[in-house]
Amino acid sequence: MTETAQQTTHEVEIDNSNRSTTPKTDNFLQYISSHWAERPEETPEAWPVAPYAAERRRVFAAQFPGSRLVIHAGAMKQRSNDTFYQYRAHSAFAHLTGWGSESEPGAILVLDPVAADDGAGSGSGATHEATLFFRERAGRDSDEFYANSEIGEFWIGPRPSLGQVAAALGIRTAHLDDFEAGEGDLTLDDERVAQSASELRLVKDAFELAEMQDAVDATAQGFTEVLAALPSASAHPRGERIVEGVFNQRARLDGNTVGYETIAASGPHACTLHWIRNDGPVLEGDLLLLDVGVEMDSLYTADITRTIPVSGTFSEVQRRVYDAVLEAADAARAIVRPGIRFGDVHDAAMRVIERRTREWGFLPENDGTAYYRRYMVHGTSHHLGMDVHDCAQARRDMYMDGELEAGMVFTIEPGLYFQPDDLTVPEEYRGIGVRIEDDIVVTADGCRNLSAGIPRTADEVEAWVRAARA
Repeated sequence: MTETAQQTTHEVEIDNSNRSTTPKTDNFLQYISSHWAERPEETPEAWPVAPYAAERRRVFAAQFPGSRLVIHAGAMKQRSNDTFYQYRAHSAFAHLTGWGSESEPGAILVLDPVAADDGAGSGSGATHEATLFFRERAGRDSDEFYANSEIGEFWIGPRPSLGQVAAALGIRTAHLDDFEAGEGDLTLDDERVAQSASELRLVKDAFELAEMQDAVDATAQGFTEVLAALPSASAHPRGERIVEGVFNQRARLDGNTVGYETIAASGPHACTLHWIRNDGPVLEGDLLLLDVGVEMDSLYTADITRTIPVSGTFSEVQRRVYDAVLEAADAARAIVRPGIRFGDVHDAAMRVIERRTREWGFLPENDGTAYYRRYMVHGTSHHLGMDVHDCAQARRDMYMDGELEAGMVFTIEPGLYFQPDDLTVPEEYRGIGVRIEDDIVVTADGCRNLSAGIPRTADEVEAWVRAARA
């Protein structure tokens, strides 16, 4: 293993000088390398994602004729000293290879251009040939096997062979040591490459849509389990932590992990848009805003929010705010169809938010200023997929100003947030935060709500909470 390749697997070099070391004498090496049961290599069946990933590579690479494309999975990120976060490959790499939660740190996808009359290009429509480089598992006759805490199987478990990954993903593989960077390589550091990789994910294929529905279904189960745990949460001074823990358990059971840090915001914490400290109480009479998503092993994630009354019953003011947010969400979803501008979805929701807050007397005289944005400063929608805010490097004219196409998946998530110290609203509104978020896929003639099975109306939510707590 070369020093360069070594550095690509972990963000920092680990200093083990102050830790005890494993013996490396010849006698010990001979002893620890022998007397192991034979481990036959099992060749897996091709994964269902393989043909989809191959088509993604073909479409992506065709935008860069004659150029060598190098897509890095990325290194393990340091948490502290010699510990690292659970590894997750770069989304563009995972999308183009189909290698999700099992991918190896430091792996590299290379797309080499081929001549038009080359065997790889002739009649296939391919402009490039793909090779996936990664560090293959070490043999038991090497000290890496037992003495390397970063990559040794004694420390992190077995790693796949080149042949196993090639069979699973339907792609040529090679050892990371054999990778050589070229002077003219195009990587994700190139703006056009990053844009193309993002824009390629704007329209989801059949495999992606199925994974996202599975992510939503797992998330729905997590919601139900959280509701059942509300009595325990209400009895603990940091009940938000119980809510977070219950949902995160479901994410680990059904998927890879959570798609983003869980937002378990009870009472006035619901007015903090990205509340992830989750260290407050869950009190009877308060609302709990739960913004969560399960990330599958394929790395596709859901992103769903429900705001629920902890007691099972909305107060009159809580219901009034909730119904206004639901009206905004429904107004936005009602216009979704191919051909409209993505930004129009936000505008439809905001018209309801403005109308309701003006009816309640919260806004100054109408002079054309968007005063209502005080109570909802975020956008209504973002694309969703492998990243919770997917396709973020796409050009604006392809994203915010782009036209909707069948297969696009995004959120609709309006909200109203009245800060506890906001003197522009009556006291009974202060400290109320409500958001309702669903995951939407555009169809040929409209849209489908992937999360429609999770209760949405105030009456449905009340019945849902009461049934779960019974």
